[in-house]
Amino acid sequence: MNAVKMIDGRATALMTIICVIWGMQQVAMKAVADVMSPIMQISLRSGIAMLLIWGLMMARGERIRLSDGTWKPGLVAGFLFALEFLLAGEGLRHTTASHMGVFLYTAPIFAALGLQWRLKEERLQRLQWFGIALAFIGVAITFAGRSGSEAGPALMDMIWGDFLGLLGGMAWGATTVVIRTTSLSKASTSQTILYQLAGAFVLLSAATLCLGQQAFISTPLLWSSLFYQIVIVSFISYLVWFWLLHVYLASRLGVLSFMTPLFSIIFGVWLLDEPLEASFMVGAFLVLTGIALVSGYEWIMHKLIQVKKY
Repeated sequence: MNAVKMIDGRATALMTIICVIWGMQQVAMKAVADVMSPIMQISLRSGIAMLLIWGLMMARGERIRLSDGTWKPGLVAGFLFALEFLLAGEGLRHTTASHMGVFLYTAPIFAALGLQWRLKEERLQRLQWFGIALAFIGVAITFAGRSGSEAGPALMDMIWGDFLGLLGGMAWGATTVVIRTTSLSKASTSQTILYQLAGAFVLLSAATLCLGQQAFISTPLLWSSLFYQIVIVSFISYLVWFWLLHVYLASRLGVLSFMTPLFSIIFGVWLLDEPLEASFMVGAFLVLTGIALVSGYEWIMHKLIQVKKY
């Protein structure tokens, strides 16, 4: 087994590419939301990506072993993964991609709170509690600081979408807690991803039918978006991300992953002409700062120790 490495140039380059890919996925879904609902998009991409992962496992000679006990937490992780994207997909029908990118990526805050309760080694330090407080203040500002320039129904519609994104972040954080605190922590990367994709495909397919969102209009942009989401996001980027987690220090990678919401904002404004409210920018800054303090605590303390030595 290889020793876990410090971040090097290769890891930084790969993480930057992954953050660009993940930051773009909300924009890709939003751009074609009028011809295929986001929930149906996620259901379809999860099903096909699941087949790709399964095919990769077969090619590697990997087998899904139900006897190892991972199927029970796997069902829970799959449900939470599906719930995350159900909330995110429905939220995208009401709010902007840039807003969704920020609220969905509050997941590390909720994961840290859950792990603090379940694992002794994950107890939060003062700086991390300060980061959590900053993040929640930022969320409050984004919700309470909206201007009255928008029409009442439109404003409430966006707030509802933002709230669904925040709930999606909670579900994502809960998924992380399940993976870290159950037998899934010892399962292979491919098997863990497979559980989540299978859960998303089954539950979101049912949600698509129940909500009456199965209609779509075939366009070149739609198929380009689906290819991007299925092959680039759900297959390639997930495999590279989990490989990085096995090779490099997770805390250092977590610091680099903070670029993702920033790319979501940039792409949303650039490609979809989404507006940026002052309250959202202030709130987003506090949220991202809080997440950096929580997930990047070890990296921050390591840098402080190095500074003191000099």
